[in-house]
Amino acid sequence: MLNCLRISSCLLRTGPNGCSKFAAFKTLGPSRSFVSSLLVKPGSPPILLRDATKCTGLLSGGRTLRACISRYCTKSNPPEKGSKAVGYWLLGCTGMVFVAVVLGGVTRLTESGLSMVTWKLLGEKMPRTNSEWAEEFEKYQQFPEFKLKNKDMTLQEFKLIWYMEYGHRMWGRAIGAFYALPAIYFWTRGYFTRPMKVRVLAFGALIGLQGLMGWYMVKSGLEDRFHEESDVPRVSQYRLASHLGFAFVLYALFLWSALDKLLPAQKLIGQIPAATFRFKGLAHATKAAVFFTALSGAFVAGLDAGLIYNSFPKMADRWIPSDILALSPTLRNFTENPTTVQFDHRVLGTATLTLITGMFLISRQRVLPPRAYRAATALAAMGWLQVVLGITTLLTYVPVPLAASHQSGSLILLSMAIWLTHELKLVKRLPK
Repeated sequence: MLNCLRISSCLLRTGPNGCSKFAAFKTLGPSRSFVSSLLVKPGSPPILLRDATKCTGLLSGGRTLRACISRYCTKSNPPEKGSKAVGYWLLGCTGMVFVAVVLGGVTRLTESGLSMVTWKLLGEKMPRTNSEWAEEFEKYQQFPEFKLKNKDMTLQEFKLIWYMEYGHRMWGRAIGAFYALPAIYFWTRGYFTRPMKVRVLAFGALIGLQGLMGWYMVKSGLEDRFHEESDVPRVSQYRLASHLGFAFVLYALFLWSALDKLLPAQKLIGQIPAATFRFKGLAHATKAAVFFTALSGAFVAGLDAGLIYNSFPKMADRWIPSDILALSPTLRNFTENPTTVQFDHRVLGTATLTLITGMFLISRQRVLPPRAYRAATALAAMGWLQVVLGITTLLTYVPVPLAASHQSGSLILLSMAIWLTHELKLVKRLPK
């Protein structure tokens, strides 16, 4: 039996146009992955051979090495003009949004978000003198959070939460500048294709919309609507979820576009098994589950639902708490009852982890582009780590470092899901 592991080189044949077709293989460590260079014409894109076992089976069945390559190989398209520079810029924007989400989470956890009671497009002036700080503090004292919750707050304590919110807002404005200036340069240099120009305009609109949504969210916590004894001045959980959702969408679009430029998806050549198409659908379903689970976490944060039922897997001594449907009408419980919101987040988290684990196990049995296997493994590993972080955060009564790590973990988990689906981007049915 001819074994691909022992093939160092093999001359296939000379084509009718005189092009030499020569394949050279080498192992990548102990895995079953191989790299080949099919030298057809100068400048031909590289071809990657994934599975030695499949290759061996084809060869032992009397097929040629070329048949093995044509079925179980992938190739990438040549890069566009300036694609690397544009890719690194998009990746930088991705990182900027990631940091903004982390800062936003810490701002929420430290209850700093309502410290600044005004909003200006180009940024608020930082107080410099004692009189300016006193004036800023006096503005804060006119709003519900101070009147109902922070009556004993000192000026020094106020400065700490003000700086936190100020940093978050200024970072958001820095994202706008980091995005807009290179975008103008690349646009004038002709680095953008027509589809990319559409994306660039959409990204800019989303960044502006995200800034407006941030102020709209903060404004909900400054309104005079907290009159019951049990009311706690806080931003609307609906607006908080919208603000976080926009950030996640913007992050996902930036990351996907960066991968297009820096790590183009590999294309499987030849007839693709139907199971591969079904796996692609499963990968997209997993990505959607990760997104909606993270979004449910915004409602947990908005209602401080992580500070109740700090036990796992049961909630107190029950699998289903008695007050899960305490509000009327029933639908209100899913977005306004802290017990129900935490219960839903637990269920979604468990279901998503189950889906991720099943997807990982199934991926081992499917013909996929080479990097898709690594992405599936990374997604599974991060999924388990994220659940452990979430449980630990709950059991320890939501300390800021752990809670911030858990929120950041949700974005990393989404990144792994995006990477996986991006690697499957070119898995398409051939027209009959």
